[in-house]
Amino acid sequence: MEATTETVVKPPTFFGPVDWLRKSLFSTWFNTLLTFLSLWLLYVVLRGALTWAFTTADWAPVTNSLKLFAVGQYPLDQMWRLGVIISMICFLMGVSWRLWGGTVRTFALAMAVALGVMALMPVRMDLTLRLWFLVNPALMALGYLTGRSPAVKSQWVMLGWLLSFVATIVLLSGFKGSALLPRVATNLWGGLTLTFLLALVGIVASFPIGVLLALGRRSSLPVVKAMCVLFIELVRGVPLVTILFMASIILPLFLPDNLRIDRVLRAMTGMTLFAAAYMAENIRGGLQAIPRGQEEAAKAVGLNGFQTMALIVMPQALRAVIPAIVGQFIALFMDTTLAVIVGLVELLAIGKTVLQSRPEWLLLDTEVYLFIAAVFWVFTYSMSYASRQLEVALGVGER
Repeated sequence: MEATTETVVKPPTFFGPVDWLRKSLFSTWFNTLLTFLSLWLLYVVLRGALTWAFTTADWAPVTNSLKLFAVGQYPLDQMWRLGVIISMICFLMGVSWRLWGGTVRTFALAMAVALGVMALMPVRMDLTLRLWFLVNPALMALGYLTGRSPAVKSQWVMLGWLLSFVATIVLLSGFKGSALLPRVATNLWGGLTLTFLLALVGIVASFPIGVLLALGRRSSLPVVKAMCVLFIELVRGVPLVTILFMASIILPLFLPDNLRIDRVLRAMTGMTLFAAAYMAENIRGGLQAIPRGQEEAAKAVGLNGFQTMALIVMPQALRAVIPAIVGQFIALFMDTTLAVIVGLVELLAIGKTVLQSRPEWLLLDTEVYLFIAAVFWVFTYSMSYASRQLEVALGVGER
């Protein structure tokens, strides 16, 4: 007679906030003591900081110069272009939220809340601008509803994001002699807009260049390998300031008199090449971490060299170095402040300009620089958060 065993499947136990507090913070007497001690230290530190921020600090340089911090000296009558750009981004965020969810949903909700808060901020702002801030979350909701259509595919949304980048550059710069989109010189670009553009172009353009340089350094062709090694080591051997000086000051000396490259474009090119050299080394480290057996197995099933690298080796290499790649992106975003050296008025330079605009604001540098630090922290933390969520989704570090 065979013995039979029955497996009893119990329903999952509900784990609520009280259970989490009891398990995480008050599980033992020692953990309880540490919890109360930490709360007391936070109270002592935050009490003084919050009291200063809400009672003592004078935020007049920030609240009275929001337009400068946002776009620099961009013409006031052409500000509608920026409105169109942000509205376009909100709509695409809504569509992406519906299609991909996850991290995109988090960013979309955070963006909608931020726009709503800005609409209600107690600062000098006309009614039209406040209504525009409130309309953008509605556009995001419209994009979400549009994304529910079966005709909307992921590849079309990705193409829409790519075209939105091109549309942003066109809208910001305009055309010479156009009545609808008159040309706006890049020396009028500034503030957070210029900072974001420098970082975005550097991030988007340096990644594929870095991949090509990493593959070139591993190439069996001596000339290709030597050129890639020379470029990587030469660029990594000098600071970014030197690259910016060469791109903005020395390069025009070697160009014909009738050929002049825009200084914003020169700065973008210098930052892109600088970031690409470091990106190449990060990706090369990921390629070296992939066992040779992966390539041999791919060849055994009939894949050629290109297919092996594109479908087998490169995805695993990029997955292994996600933290290093995102760290490089964050460093590039912070390095945009060096653009002031070559005459570009990015966010930090706007802060210095605002402090010097009025004598009574010269002693309020703490408030201005704290505001700039908060803006940088929001963007860098967002990139870090997206990186962690991507690692979780791809199972990095798990067996």
